[in-house]
Amino acid sequence: MSDISIIVPAYNAEKYIKTCLESLVNQTKKEIEIIVVNDGSTDKTEKIIKSFKDDRIKYYKNTNHGIGYTRNFGIDKSNSDYIMFVDSDDYLRKDACELLYDKITNEYLDLVICDFYRVYDTEVEEDRLMSFKNTNLRDTPNLLSDINLSPWNKIYKSSLIKDNDIRFNEELKYEDTPFVATVLDKAKLIGKIDECLNYYVIHEVSETTVRDRRCFDIIQIIDLVRDYYRDKDYVKESLDQLTVRTLTNYTIQQRVQVDKKVGKEFVSKVFNYLQVNVPDYKDKKYYKDRGIRGIIEKNKLLTNIYISLYRLKNRGSK
Repeated sequence: MSDISIIVPAYNAEKYIKTCLESLVNQTKKEIEIIVVNDGSTDKTEKIIKSFKDDRIKYYKNTNHGIGYTRNFGIDKSNSDYIMFVDSDDYLRKDACELLYDKITNEYLDLVICDFYRVYDTEVEEDRLMSFKNTNLRDTPNLLSDINLSPWNKIYKSSLIKDNDIRFNEELKYEDTPFVATVLDKAKLIGKIDECLNYYVIHEVSETTVRDRRCFDIIQIIDLVRDYYRDKDYVKESLDQLTVRTLTNYTIQQRVQVDKKVGKEFVSKVFNYLQVNVPDYKDKKYYKDRGIRGIIEKNKLLTNIYISLYRLKNRGSK
């Protein structure tokens, strides 16, 4: 019997999947199942996965459906009391599962969050999230805005996900955010380990840096979260903070948008959305510790000027 089901979605991951799986099979906690779901890879991903001779690896191969469907598929196949998600290009500290499992079971928690490393080509940085004692979202509403809404630096009680039928969105990009936002609301008790246990690998070119028209999905994603929390007044300030921080970050990232017309359209749509949904979005409370970047982010004209100058400098626009 396994205590933790670790769900690993994999798509054309031949460069990274070996490091990922090595970090899992070598965990100090041995009572795990590793659910690897190949989402229609066309490279050597399958060959590398099959090279691992470990009975704890449960391998599934699907046609390409996207990461939301793939994670949901993994949830359905899981058989443990606890669930973790690890992306195929990331990896874990060797004692990550042990520490997370001990925390969530010994303290009767529904969810545990940990800090993580950001791994770049030439350096590794610590990403320290807010510290807190065991709590819930009603008592600590800024969890919604002050921790990352990614699924991979966390361990979940399986029943929290399955009994509440919490699923990843299968139609939109940035599907992580509504999933984790809902989990935070449903969890009765949430804990934190103030140690970096995940290695989050940053690629120069990736799904989060290359922009196309799917950038507009982030507006729909934020709208889904806002709709979910619409009648929960205790979280309003944190929800507005999340909205402003997320959307203005994506406007700045339009500097690497493939089509500059799409980028300009996106910036305009974001500022229209903020004006309607967070009318005080220019207030300095949303841009703490942002420095000059915060000045740019809150202003549509300055954002467009910054994007144009960046493009001119890098000669990357169409």
